[in-house]
Amino acid sequence: MQHEDTRPPAGFQPASANADKGDTGEMVALAQIVHSADRLGGMVVRSAQVRKVLKSVSQLSPYKATVLISGESGTGKELVARALHTLGPVPNGPFVTLNCSNLVETLAESQLFGHVRGAFTDARDESQGYFRSANGGTLFLDEIGELPLKLQPKLLRSVETHEVQPVGSSHCYKVNLRLVAATNRDLRAMVKAGTFRDDLYFRMSAAAIFIPPLRERREAIPAFIGYFIEQYNRLFSKEVTEISRAAIDVLCAYQWPGNVRELSNAIESAVILSENNRIVVSDLPEQVVDGTGAELLNPNAEPAANGHEPAAVAHHAPQIDFGSEPLGFLLDDVIKKTLVRSLEETEGNRRRAADLLGVSRSTLYRMLTRYGIAENPHRLLAQPTL
Repeated sequence: MQHEDTRPPAGFQPASANADKGDTGEMVALAQIVHSADRLGGMVVRSAQVRKVLKSVSQLSPYKATVLISGESGTGKELVARALHTLGPVPNGPFVTLNCSNLVETLAESQLFGHVRGAFTDARDESQGYFRSANGGTLFLDEIGELPLKLQPKLLRSVETHEVQPVGSSHCYKVNLRLVAATNRDLRAMVKAGTFRDDLYFRMSAAAIFIPPLRERREAIPAFIGYFIEQYNRLFSKEVTEISRAAIDVLCAYQWPGNVRELSNAIESAVILSENNRIVVSDLPEQVVDGTGAELLNPNAEPAANGHEPAAVAHHAPQIDFGSEPLGFLLDDVIKKTLVRSLEETEGNRRRAADLLGVSRSTLYRMLTRYGIAENPHRLLAQPTL
């Protein structure tokens, strides 16, 4: 697997993943971590893999083609779906989300396609369903692998004909939307097992994006750390400004079976428990410090000789370069489009634009300046194609 050059700055020595839980060693300023990567909404752009994802987003977003996003739980599939919507041809249209695992099997058809009054018991009013609610925008079907098998032919028909037929109605309604689906399951294996239709799989996977797990892009972890510290500082009115290098090393060495979502939860806990405006190893969740989360990925992993850290994570964290580096033109174009879209949707209100993007106002101002938008935002708003 190809990784970026992550050579450390001069004098950097990785700490042991089993560092003293009360470490008081060298501290890293939050500002230094925050500037180590660009961010697009909740996506941290630091690894080559994420840049590949964003390249796919940039290539697919102008078209209303159906897109299948795959990856483990917690990798950020909905963020990618929202990026496709925001950069697509109808960014001001609705973005409707449905987790297919929440469908009630007896009512699933009605939930998706709607129903007319009296179509079944308790159908006292007409319902549009998720497809018609997303008309003119994007319908995001999360956990598509959980879709009931008997409903899959009807979904395929709607995808191919761009129309839906409500339960109890003889009339079909045209829908103009982009369908984005996501799954953490192996749909090809499900096709072989007969639990997912092959024709629907081939139709959905024609344009596909894969998001790698966090353990395969560890070079992005410090930037995620900075992002989440900023988020939880605001949420809890905290002022964490530093984190120890030993804590960073522990976070980078952990396997993260829950991916970015689990990392977010770990940083949330650390920010709450932190004292003196700094995070140290003792503020981190016990399973992260001990590395026991690896058992979720490999239940048969044998413990290391010390009895604490599983062999699967008994290694040093990757050496991290906290310096920034220039991004390619394509990525710059994606970020600039997103910044301009956010200003369009908020009518130039930068506070609201920062909230929309999920970044602090200082980060937004820095990005606006970097991409020349701060100089004349009105000129750029008149040229949304960039």
